[in-house]
Amino acid sequence: MSASSIMSLSPNLSNAIETIPLGFEDELDRFVDVANKLADAAGEVIRTYFRKSFVILDKDDLSPVTIADRAAEESMISVILENFPSHAIYGEENGWWCQKKSADYVWVLDPIDGTKSFITGKPLFGTLIALVHKGKSLLGIIDQPILRERWLGVTGRNTTLNGEEISTRTCAKLSQAYLYSTSPHMFSGDAEEAFARVRNKVKVPLYGCDCYAYALLASGFVDLVIESGLKPYDFLSLIPIIEGAGGTITDWSGHQFHWEASSDSEVTSFNVVAAGDKQLHQLAIDSLQWQ
Repeated sequence: MSASSIMSLSPNLSNAIETIPLGFEDELDRFVDVANKLADAAGEVIRTYFRKSFVILDKDDLSPVTIADRAAEESMISVILENFPSHAIYGEENGWWCQKKSADYVWVLDPIDGTKSFITGKPLFGTLIALVHKGKSLLGIIDQPILRERWLGVTGRNTTLNGEEISTRTCAKLSQAYLYSTSPHMFSGDAEEAFARVRNKVKVPLYGCDCYAYALLASGFVDLVIESGLKPYDFLSLIPIIEGAGGTITDWSGHQFHWEASSDSEVTSFNVVAAGDKQLHQLAIDSLQWQ
């Protein structure tokens, strides 16, 4: 897809791409190259276990984890240590991985976002890879290793799917919006009431895609994704992908995300709203009424 056709799909796309310092392009290219190697390594592991018999364990929060989650994360850690030994790593399964207490560059990894989809044989999970620089997402990958689809977002560049530039679509009314959430059961208390205020206004509410819903939003097939209780490794990779496609992603109050990982970091929960259209994003924020 050409740049001109992308601009016609999303008129706000040019405003979403940040400028980057001169001389930083080569460094970004190396980051992207290694990020792709991480996704390749994780994908090789995951494909060997998909729709096979394996032991499923429950973590402390009762969420499931498999040998595939752990082996895929370990394969990515090995690649990072080989290429960027001074960088830190924060993985869903292994936590902080660095001899120092903090680092400017931190790789944030979720080997299988959507483990429930994975263990039930549904290929709509994804490997999430983010490189965070001083608390801000510099690049992000959503990789679906079974369908062999890879979304890549990088600061200062247009988002791509398997190397082709993509864009969100225009949808300025909640009444015309297709909304995704992983599950209606992820909301509770005030968050459930806030979500209901948006869900009751959209054209179609849908469930069950985990990170794949954000990928569909970046590609222009979904208009809105609203979720609650996400951890940093669930969404940091999504930020450059959504923004580089012309969309907007914030917390429910409209604030930008900033998370500086360290050996002492608490993995707190965040509420996330992403929209392909800036006007739709604001309408969702207004309807959520979140303080």
